[in-house]
Amino acid sequence: SALQRGKRMEGQVADAVMRAARDEEGSVLVFLPGAGEIRRTAALIEDRLAGSEIAVAPLYGNLPPAEQDRAIRPTERGHRKIVLATSIAETSLTIEGIRVVVDSGWMRVPRFSPGTGMSRLETVRVSKSSADQRRGRAGRLSPGVCYRLWSEAAHQGLMDHSVPEILSADLAPLALEMAAWGVSEPDDLSWLDPPPGAAFRSARRLLHGLGALNDSGIITTHGREMARLGLHPRLAHMLLEGREAGRTRLACELAAILEERDILHFPPGAKDADIRLRVEAVRGGRAFRAAGASVKTGALNRIRAQADRWEKMLKSPVPEKSPADHREDPDRDAGALLARAYPDRVGRRRAPGDLRFQLSGGRGARFIDFEPLAAEEYIVAAELDGAGTDARIHLAAPVRLEDLEARLPKHFIETAVICWNPRTEAVDARREERFGELVLRDHPLANPHPDNIADAMLVGIRRMGLSALPWDRRLNNWRARAMFLRREAAGGLDWPDLSDEGLMERLEDWLPPFLGGITRKSQLQRLDLKGALAAMLSWPHRKALDDLAPTHIIVPSGSKIPVDYASGETPVLAVRLQEMFGAVDTPRVAGGKVPLLLHLLSPAGRPLQVTQDLGGFWTGSYEAVKKEMKGRYPKHYWPDNPLEARPTNRAKPRGKGS
Repeated sequence: SALQRGKRMEGQVADAVMRAARDEEGSVLVFLPGAGEIRRTAALIEDRLAGSEIAVAPLYGNLPPAEQDRAIRPTERGHRKIVLATSIAETSLTIEGIRVVVDSGWMRVPRFSPGTGMSRLETVRVSKSSADQRRGRAGRLSPGVCYRLWSEAAHQGLMDHSVPEILSADLAPLALEMAAWGVSEPDDLSWLDPPPGAAFRSARRLLHGLGALNDSGIITTHGREMARLGLHPRLAHMLLEGREAGRTRLACELAAILEERDILHFPPGAKDADIRLRVEAVRGGRAFRAAGASVKTGALNRIRAQADRWEKMLKSPVPEKSPADHREDPDRDAGALLARAYPDRVGRRRAPGDLRFQLSGGRGARFIDFEPLAAEEYIVAAELDGAGTDARIHLAAPVRLEDLEARLPKHFIETAVICWNPRTEAVDARREERFGELVLRDHPLANPHPDNIADAMLVGIRRMGLSALPWDRRLNNWRARAMFLRREAAGGLDWPDLSDEGLMERLEDWLPPFLGGITRKSQLQRLDLKGALAAMLSWPHRKALDDLAPTHIIVPSGSKIPVDYASGETPVLAVRLQEMFGAVDTPRVAGGKVPLLLHLLSPAGRPLQVTQDLGGFWTGSYEAVKKEMKGRYPKHYWPDNPLEARPTNRAKPRGKGS
């Protein structure tokens, strides 16, 4: 049968159990996600079984051993029982007399929550393999029956196998346990599914930050005490630090609150993330009244019981602080204690009136609507939703900067920061006092090292691009000459790559020696860019550059004409046509290897012909050019035989008539 829409799981499971008890023989094993569902289902069944001899026995991990034994041990002849169990009964336990299985189709699995920084049980659909394991518990010694409370269509949509827990759980507890064994790397052990490397490294960084591992990754005495408590490392660290500070009870209450789902229920539109309200509720019980919130009694009782157990565990030869230091102030101490567990979640308000906070771990967090904590300058965010650019804050407490300085001094660091500021297009040099990624105070840094300034300028130049450097036409042509010789492999030399890509790739190699005293974009105009580029060429390169890629060519008229290497792959010589009379061959560069691309110009400076074959032009298309130009420019010299004509840089050669 399938769970009916609109009816709670517990009620539908109870219906199926009562049907099975009526229609079938033997005891019944019922699979439910967790202890809460088991308790509610048990209450429903016991009401309906009043006066019956059928016993109801819960079975889950936190039950006292005597109650677990009651669920597992065989019933007396002629008696039946209904065992309400979590997934613990899938494979690890044998319960005699079970002929019927009722499977809700749900289970709880640990999932790492970025919001709390710990693993939390999440209710998910069973996989097909888990469902088969559960079905197999029915009638192990005789024929049995299994009631599945989902449809055949839903069954086809189930995953074949459950995701291995190690791939989705928080690995900090595992990393701590391994360190306690003396194992630092997962590769030292054999695994069915090895832990993900990035998640494991992150877990070890957390343990180091909590003082559980030393700089060499070896477990510390404090780490061994944390492992002994059997809690998540964050909470274990907070309990031990709370005991050291004389705040044991408050630390235990905070840890129990964080392990339980929120014990306060707010009316629609109301919300208060202050964890101190939850402490008040734990201490005040039913008398608690705040912000219209109501207290979930079952969760409250579990928190109190858990806090009692941990407080008892922490009783040890380690003395509490003196009575004068023992006066507990939850309003002030809650934030300081939470900061022990969540040093990466200390938040500073971005601006007055802003609902957003910058966290010490580097990310952002925010309150969706205004609430009292949003007015605090510093908070500790114990629970976030883990989504979005700024995660939503669900549980937090205020904290004072002086308390952080007193209780977490190792998290405060002073560092010199020399970096490129894209807003001001200049290098910032300052000394910062930080708590993690939070900048608490900063002031100008006197006498920053020139190498660090140069490194920051390089970052800026990379961001702005090479166009920020003082290029001009002559320098661009110089660079193009060297790049032309590189393309031609001229002179048998290995020419450096002076393209934009090549220069950017090797920026650190050629530019820093010339950045002395330059700290902002506007000062780049005084950079000796030609000297910086020329320093990349050896003496043989420089000599070959002048010999093989000359800046000018002397044409037949005697004029010294510049060569343009920057316009394209082939160098260009733009010269008036009359200045080339008498020349048979096209001028060449690269040791005579490459003919120039001639732009033969009209008297007005417009190209009449573009060619690398000057001789072919004279004997070919010159005649047509002459006829057209002679009518347009009659005062200029248009000889019939250009190969025998005298070249001129004037309208006509001296001594010639029109």
